[in-house]
Amino acid sequence: MLTEERRAYLELHLAVLLFGLTAILGDLIQLTALVLVWWRVLLTSGSLLPFVKPQHLLRDLGQPLLLRFMGIGVLVALHWLTFYGAIKLSNASICLICMATTSFFTAFLEPLIVKRPFRWYEMALGLLIIPGMILVVNNIEPGMIWGVIAGLTSAFLAATFATFNKKYLADVHPSRVTFVELGSAWLFLSAVLGVFLITGRDIGTWWPATSSDWFYILILAFLCTNLAYTLSLRALRHLSAFAANLTVNLEPVYGIILAWLLLNEQEDLEPGFYWGVVIILLAVFSYPVIRRRMKRYES
Repeated sequence: MLTEERRAYLELHLAVLLFGLTAILGDLIQLTALVLVWWRVLLTSGSLLPFVKPQHLLRDLGQPLLLRFMGIGVLVALHWLTFYGAIKLSNASICLICMATTSFFTAFLEPLIVKRPFRWYEMALGLLIIPGMILVVNNIEPGMIWGVIAGLTSAFLAATFATFNKKYLADVHPSRVTFVELGSAWLFLSAVLGVFLITGRDIGTWWPATSSDWFYILILAFLCTNLAYTLSLRALRHLSAFAANLTVNLEPVYGIILAWLLLNEQEDLEPGFYWGVVIILLAVFSYPVIRRRMKRYES
């Protein structure tokens, strides 16, 4: 019989696996990054309508907080645009290893935004990532460099909106915040698409052309977003922050394994790429261990 803690571990690992699957789906769906993200936020925010009361959001949140969450929603939209842009410009494995740097961007941004002290060990681990990224960049095709730049930009944006959420979330229900942020992301992307259409820019196919594209988009919206988000929240009720952070760090590992199995991406990458991956993942997994020991030392 499963205990609550074991069930929480299983739910969190499933959520992280689904988060890692988003990169694979982004590679499989035959849409441009802009159109793909537009569909994702439309379906995800629309599915939350039964659980929130949009007409009461302004009254319950207040205009300043509502506008802040809408601004964060624009950052979320830009994060997903650069995330899927990185996949289209390189591949899922490269995008995922770039996303492993998110926690270290957070180490630099959180003290500035939340006004907490800088921690020397976070800076040291952040610097350790640099040789790993150099190995990654030196062992991929030159044409994939733009994918690395887009992936690192996506990681920076993820760290930024996550830090702002931490600052402003307080006692607001997560489903309301998610609806406001994804709804504003959809409005922002709709405006961008409108400008592209008016100016005659090529956005590729607007409507998913095949049944497989529809299938993948539905999995992306409802399983990799809604279900994964719900499972992770449920799991966090029964796990320590250390255990949760260590598990979430497995996302690039799960994602790269899925890329090997489903996309055969190991055929496109040199052995030096994976040495860079090892260095980056060592830094990522070292972070919660060192942080826990430093907290004990300080106390």
